[in-house]
This record gives sequence, structure tokens and C-alpha cells, in this order.
Amino acid sequence: QVQLVESGGGLVQPGGSLRLSCAASGLTFSMYHMGWFRQAPGKEREFVASIRWSGDSTYYEDSVKGRFTVSRDNAKSTVYLQMNSLKPEDTAVYYCAANLRGRTAVPGQGTGEYRYWGQGTQVTVSS
Repeated sequence: QVQLVESGGGLVQPGGSLRLSCAASGLTFSMYHMGWFRQAPGKEREFVASIRWSGDSTYYEDSVKGRFTVSRDNAKSTVYLQMNSLKPEDTAVYYCAANLRGRTAVPGQGTGEYRYWGQGTQVTVSS
């Protein structure tokens, strides 16, 4: 019933930009904090960014601070990740995830804190 569908991935050169979208359905979107995670080949899934249910606070992994921006449009049940100044080390499958707001005041960085996950979208940064 619940679906999170990522889009916007692709191949970009270092220094380029991509905007990822995650459209949610089957849930009351404003009841959930939303997070972005990524997983590179041979690596564990890692936290990238998150945003509180209302959009009033955002959180970022240190390596993406100043380059990535997470935002949401609750009226459209969509969360976004604007990625600028992309680096080869940003190459990964990017996933969005939903964390029920009633359990925690902040979204959290652990994969276990998120109830629902999308299928992911590939981001490749290469010249």
C-alpha cells in the first residue's frame, strides 16, 4: 500500500548537479519525517540527509553539508534532494525513507529508524 518512488538519478560529471525526487503514496505524508540514504557498491547504506515532518529542520551528513539541500512539499507528498558540486564519491544508489514522527522528535540517522523505503535511484558521478 505504501509506496516511495525515487526519480531524478543519472550520470553527471564532477561538479555537476542533480535533483532527486521521492513521491510518497499510501500514507499521510505529514506524519513522517523523511530521510535520504545512499549505498555505494560494497558499502553499507549510509545517512545523507533528513527533514522533519513539517520541514522546519534539516540534517546532513558532514560530507554533503553545503552541497546538498533536502526539502519537502507536503501538499505534493514529495521530498527532494538537490545535489550540487557532485563528486565521484557521491556515486551510489540513493534511497528515500519515511520515519513516523510520533516516535521521535527528530528524523534520526539510523536505517532502523525508518519504516518505509523506496527502491532507489542510481546516481553516477564520473568524467
